[in-house]
Amino acid sequence: MTQNTAPRPLRADAQRNIDSLLDAAKSAFGTSGVDAPAKEVADLAGVGVGTLYRHFPKRSDLVKAVFQHEVDACADAAPTLAGKHEPVVALEKWLHRYTEFLETKSGLASALHSGDPAFDALPDYFMGRLGPALGSLVDAAVDAGEIRAVASPKDLLYAVSKLCLPMHDDEPNHGRRMIDLLVDGLQHGAGQTAG
Repeated sequence: MTQNTAPRPLRADAQRNIDSLLDAAKSAFGTSGVDAPAKEVADLAGVGVGTLYRHFPKRSDLVKAVFQHEVDACADAAPTLAGKHEPVVALEKWLHRYTEFLETKSGLASALHSGDPAFDALPDYFMGRLGPALGSLVDAAVDAGEIRAVASPKDLLYAVSKLCLPMHDDEPNHGRRMIDLLVDGLQHGAGQTAG
């Protein structure tokens, strides 16, 4: 007798609970760090602590799920933006969306860099999802003659993360201004032929 090993699809209410828990954990981690009490996360999600532990038995399961959820949301924004905007505008909007992801990631940083083997696959997941998403936007902007082909998606992902590091006197729009400067620099000289 062969046993079917495919996971059963989640019921709609179970998926809503997971989505609520991920959003609540993102918020709690952003304000209280990854050690936010389970009750705080469950209360924010509007579920019981038992529901939290049923879906995420270990803290590392929840941290990993929040990280992957945010990476997926950021990556999935690329084709949507590309379908609604001119290539350079889509690129700029996506880079702003990526800075929002970086803000979430900063709340997860202590766990992600803890050496816990549960997080070992996350850098590859990050690059595997975000690299192609950004690459498609960069290629479209280059092909349209709107930016210069001067940086790889990996270079841009790391450059943006460095540009958006919080400053000791940081103001709310610092990251947005840095992205605008970066995109302006990519546009400089675009479409010019070598003379």
